[in-house]
Amino acid sequence: MGQSLLQFRAPDGRRGVAVLEDGRARSVAGVDSVLELARRALAAGDGLAETASRLGLGDTVDLDAVRLLPPIDHADPAHLLLSGTGLTHLGSAEGRDKMHRAAAADPAPTDSMRMFRMGVEGGKPAPGETGVQPEWFYKGDGAAIVGTGEPLLSPAFALDGGEEPEIAGIYLIDPDGDPVRLGFALANEFSDHVTERGNYLWLAHSKLRPAALGPELWLGALPADVRGSSRIRRDGAVLWEKPFLSGEANMSHTIENLERHHFKYAPFRRPGDVHVHFFGTATLSFSDGVTAQPGDVFEIEAAPFTLPLRNPLAVAPARELTVKVL
Repeated sequence: MGQSLLQFRAPDGRRGVAVLEDGRARSVAGVDSVLELARRALAAGDGLAETASRLGLGDTVDLDAVRLLPPIDHADPAHLLLSGTGLTHLGSAEGRDKMHRAAAADPAPTDSMRMFRMGVEGGKPAPGETGVQPEWFYKGDGAAIVGTGEPLLSPAFALDGGEEPEIAGIYLIDPDGDPVRLGFALANEFSDHVTERGNYLWLAHSKLRPAALGPELWLGALPADVRGSSRIRRDGAVLWEKPFLSGEANMSHTIENLERHHFKYAPFRRPGDVHVHFFGTATLSFSDGVTAQPGDVFEIEAAPFTLPLRNPLAVAPARELTVKVL
């Protein structure tokens, strides 16, 4: 089995970092965040696992006795960017195409289907080359990250709050302005699919929502074939469940191609910034006609991650918006 990193908060309020290997979590001495560990690794020219080992692994962490935090955060949330790509997985266009075709009442291929076909034809270039660019969207900053067990808050004005089970890449921009991939996390890239269905140009609006990250930062390469499950529980019973597939064997783009097209923009290479980039999905309960309700629990699990991601759906209180003028 491979290694993962965890961030946790102990009952006394102290933060800590742990290495999870073979089902056992051990605390890392001298650091209280994965970001601090990554900065030390960069300074030493080592990997995260090597740096954790050099600092020293201590006592076993009882994961049932601590609060598991998202695997990455930043003391200044404005320096952590959430973004993503869509139509990147084989089969991912089907639900989107049906959604937009119905809205347009037009038998011609939708822009979503054309974008998907572009990825199938040119999303996997030879190593070191750049392929076709994917769909891209912005989700928010570090304040929008939700950890496992925490509610996903849908805005009061939203028309829908639906899950999107995905893998996210976690990156730190080094002092030279180069992106450094720290690892991968299980994710729920939460969206408003009813708003998007109204007009595909509203996709940007539908994505401005919180997103949940599983507690593990998987170190090393992502397996080519990632298989798991996505489900919704209502009142404790499974309301909906479907297999969740990711990894490049199930994608129309390589991860390298998605990374190239994100980080080609200079503002995304500011030294010290952290990026969480969602790679897309082909599995949506919305495509099966399911409407999640407040109190429903989204569950996502997939190897190589050993810990699941669970989040209840909630609705944020309405707030009257007033634009003030000075």
